[in-house]
Amino acid sequence: MGFLEWLWGIGSSAFGSSTAEQVTQGIDASHLTAIVTEASSGIGRETARVLALRGAKVIIPSRTLDSGLKVQQRLLEENPNAKLHVMEMDLSSLDSVDSFARSFTSSHEHLNILINNAGIFGCPFQLSKDGIELQFATNHLGMLPGSAPSLFDNMVNRCFFLVYSDH
Repeated sequence: MGFLEWLWGIGSSAFGSSTAEQVTQGIDASHLTAIVTEASSGIGRETARVLALRGAKVIIPSRTLDSGLKVQQRLLEENPNAKLHVMEMDLSSLDSVDSFARSFTSSHEHLNILINNAGIFGCPFQLSKDGIELQFATNHLGMLPGSAPSLFDNMVNRCFFLVYSDH
């Protein structure tokens, strides 16, 4: 790949063109529990799908149980043996995040992987239920240790923040 192709993002990635399935080939994740925010589409859905494919228990937080159950159903159609759990959580609400964390810690032994994929951008100015600018509340406060300390007390491995270049 030439310099101009790299500069403008034309062509393959500098890191190759591996898929999530290829990268995780041969990995047994059956002993892992993961939370993947915004698993309804895009990279979040693919992350949840492949973690479940490798045997991980995947928690799908969703603003409404109905929308989360639709995601769960689509993923189960592809992998009927997937261990998928839907829990309600609105990242823009500190009370909702705290409630999610308390519910998670009461029903799960530990958390190995936290994939913070959800976020909003380019929205008009709005305040969250807590009176915090909505984009800041959702993208920066929602899943931080101070927002959900009980969740992070049970964290045994890693936390990942997925960031898109469009943001």
